[in-house]
Amino acid sequence: MKVEAIEYGDRRVYTVSAFNRGVASWLERLPTVWVEGEICDLRRQERWQTVFFTLKDAGDGSLLAALMPRGQFDALRLELRNGERVHVYGRPELYEPRGELRLRALAVERFGLGEHLAALERLKETLAAEGLFAAERKRRLPRFPRRVGLVTGNDAAAKRDVITAVQARFPPARIVVAETLVQGPRAAGALCEALRAICAAPDVDVVVLARGGGSFEDLLPFSDERVVRAVAACPVPVVSAVGHEQDTPLCDLAADVRASTPTAAARLVVPDLGELVASLERSRAGLERGVRRSLERHRERLRTAGARLAGASSLAVERRRAQLERTAGRLRALSPRATLDRGYAIVRSADGLVRSAAALAAGDQVDVELAEGSFSATVDAVRP
Repeated sequence: MKVEAIEYGDRRVYTVSAFNRGVASWLERLPTVWVEGEICDLRRQERWQTVFFTLKDAGDGSLLAALMPRGQFDALRLELRNGERVHVYGRPELYEPRGELRLRALAVERFGLGEHLAALERLKETLAAEGLFAAERKRRLPRFPRRVGLVTGNDAAAKRDVITAVQARFPPARIVVAETLVQGPRAAGALCEALRAICAAPDVDVVVLARGGGSFEDLLPFSDERVVRAVAACPVPVVSAVGHEQDTPLCDLAADVRASTPTAAARLVVPDLGELVASLERSRAGLERGVRRSLERHRERLRTAGARLAGASSLAVERRRAQLERTAGRLRALSPRATLDRGYAIVRSADGLVRSAAALAAGDQVDVELAEGSFSATVDAVRP
């Protein structure tokens, strides 16, 4: 479409649309070129037909928007990440609706790690050698924290996500928030101060360090050595919820637990009240069943013991009765009465029982006891 100006007297005026169209037409005549830069703000979605990214000049920070068809980008199989240095072959173009200059990429080649990424790798190796990322340093999160500390940005969506999720899961939870800068050159120092302040607050048992998604540069403060060491030195467990799941700033490695999102961090630091109530109900029901079973066992033992006691007393009485009968039989057998029943008699004199005829003399008076009755007699004669 031809670019035409509007005549205002001796003045030729172009509309914005015509101007952009003219510039775009002129840019199309430029040759394809190679451009070197660090990839940042890489955006690739399955629903999008185009992959968008930005090339950054490591020297002065200049930026150039770039795009590439998703199928062509995926076919490269480079697995590119933010911070990598690349060479991009493409043609400059103007996005007419917004008047934005961008590079339509035709090919991408990995040139090497960007300065930031290389520096981060060196720092990561140093801190790992010091043991800051060691698994044995990781602490378990308290199950019922008295207070949850939250370090996040001012009016950040991450703050809202954490608070909403914590209150939804466990309404009695107490949260203390430390708002601070989370991106930019002053963010690292501010994050360290916020961490120290939140840990000094009374009754704080766990700290959540939260920030939503962002570009590679936006998340750099969370890989700053000062922040990483502050996280490792925190006196209470720290949950790092920075960026999206694919982002891994160094503070994630130093934290006791890494959460993929701020909402996931909230699920880690407080229990679910509904689940707790249900668990308590199950425990109560289990205790009730256990008590009932125990009472039933003791009741059965008492019934058995009672039956045994009742049987034991009857048996003991029977045994005693038999023993008494045996004793009575022996007594009857040894009793003088038994002797009398067999036809014998008991003779008594004035001196007592007469056991020998020599103890009597003619004329003595004696009493004779028989089995039935007794009588008195006078001794007529004594025979040896």
